[in-house]
Amino acid sequence: MTYEEGIFYLVAAITVIGALGVVLARNIVHSALFLILSLLAVAGIFILLAAEFLAIVQVLIYGGAVTILILFAMMLTRVRETPAAVDGPQRPVAALAAAAFMATSILAVVSTEWPGNTEKINVISLDQIGRALFTTWAVPFEIASLVLIVALVGAIVLARGEEGE
Repeated sequence: MTYEEGIFYLVAAITVIGALGVVLARNIVHSALFLILSLLAVAGIFILLAAEFLAIVQVLIYGGAVTILILFAMMLTRVRETPAAVDGPQRPVAALAAAAFMATSILAVVSTEWPGNTEKINVISLDQIGRALFTTWAVPFEIASLVLIVALVGAIVLARGEEGE
């Protein structure tokens, strides 16, 4: 095993641990912190793939902006006032659905013929990425920013409450 593979397995393990922490944490703030850990580890995988631009975008947009937006939404809405979720009769069905999804995913990974030649790397310059972002993908980015702003304003309106409260 090369040292690159060792680093990959370490970063992949950190990603999986962070993802499990998101799902299994009882406190929603701890869950958000595990999400940050998982997203930063994914950025580490991008660095191992020599995709530095994607790593920077992963850290800035997902690790920073989206997670901070989630934390603000939790602070602005009254999360403490909502009743705590309890385990219900749906737990066995959810476990069965999760096991079926995992079996399907493992079957898809095992049965796929992966390309053997990975020596050829298609290098894309930052100039090409910039042109694509500001021409082809400008409208979807603006729509995403509008949706995030509407969500933040909605959280503020919910947090303010009614006049009589």
